[in-house]
Amino acid sequence: MFKPLEIFIGLRYTRAKRRNHFISFISLISMLGIALGVTVLITVISVMNGFEKELRERILGVVSHATVQAVGKPLQNWAEVGESLRDYEGVTGIAPYIQAEGMLSQGAVVNGTLIRGVLPSQEGEVSKLGEKMLTGKLDNLQPGEFGIILGKDLALAMRVGMGDKVTLITPQASVTAVGILPRLKRFTVVGVFEIGMYEYDSALALLHLEDASRLFRLEGGVTGIRIKMDDMFAAPQLSRQLINELPLGYSASDWTRQHANFFRAVQMEKTVMFVILFLIVAVAAFNIVSTLVMMVTDKESDIAILRTLGTSPASIMGIFIVQGTLIGVIGTLLGTVGGVALALNVETLVPAIEQLFSIQFLAADVYYISDLPSDMRVADVIKISSASLVISLIATLYPAWRASRTQPAEALRYE
Repeated sequence: MFKPLEIFIGLRYTRAKRRNHFISFISLISMLGIALGVTVLITVISVMNGFEKELRERILGVVSHATVQAVGKPLQNWAEVGESLRDYEGVTGIAPYIQAEGMLSQGAVVNGTLIRGVLPSQEGEVSKLGEKMLTGKLDNLQPGEFGIILGKDLALAMRVGMGDKVTLITPQASVTAVGILPRLKRFTVVGVFEIGMYEYDSALALLHLEDASRLFRLEGGVTGIRIKMDDMFAAPQLSRQLINELPLGYSASDWTRQHANFFRAVQMEKTVMFVILFLIVAVAAFNIVSTLVMMVTDKESDIAILRTLGTSPASIMGIFIVQGTLIGVIGTLLGTVGGVALALNVETLVPAIEQLFSIQFLAADVYYISDLPSDMRVADVIKISSASLVISLIATLYPAWRASRTQPAEALRYE
């Protein structure tokens, strides 16, 4: 008796047994459809977030959060510049690097490669290469010994392993008595790593910084300095700050620029997937329209009586909005609970299903990511649930408005 009239009658209509069981069936289907749509949407978006996070971590296991370079020339005073970079807020590690291109040959096998010169003592501050070694270790790179560490797929393509010799051909040429010849240097394989990204496993080769500087005639200089931060998403802000504060002749970049197209493509795929799956929720929500239209037709005499007792059209409209919204709320709550539970346990459920049915969704010999990672974000859950509630509310407006337009005399003429 203390409830507003609209809520009291709306809830009563929802609980009451209906003469037309088909209306109850449509209401149940609408509720389950919304619940299923919200569950699927939360789960799929969480899995896509998981894939994005996994790929980002694998890429940033090789690529630093930010880099500083000298424009058009090697960076000579890199030790001094590197120490000054440690003073910036959020910077947790720095390491110099040399980057160049070359060709590796071994017997009749020739393969293009990306050469990176590193300091083993500092490389662990900015990358996870040391943790990804299959054989050997980063410390095997010693200055003057001309050791080389290859990616797993590159080593397989070159058909070499620990202790084998490979020849590195650099783009710089040497002028000799017999003419201009490419520069060649023999290296010994002292390690093999696997990042899990074919782009790097099939092309990247690591040298000691001093060997790379000598090979590419940088006279002790480096290509630039790599920076790691405690918050990777603060890297763009740091790069802009460095551009403004570093002296003329220096440039700065960050990981979002280096792989901008890749992360835009991932974001676009996630957005498109959200729109497609949200249509499931929309279809289920608009079943509420059918439910309420039939309910309005079924309750015309009740509406007419309420109108003759003085109930306003706005109150009649509110009654059916309450009833339709209740269907959306229950469906959304069920879907949210189900989606959160599934997203949090998908990494356990999928292996169990694979074992039960003796199948494998992502074959390890085909995909580098062979499991289904999940990264459920509260913001996504709130956004999906809110959108479901809003579209459920919108679906109630037309039937409720139609109910409010019922004329008592017309509705009671044949009663």
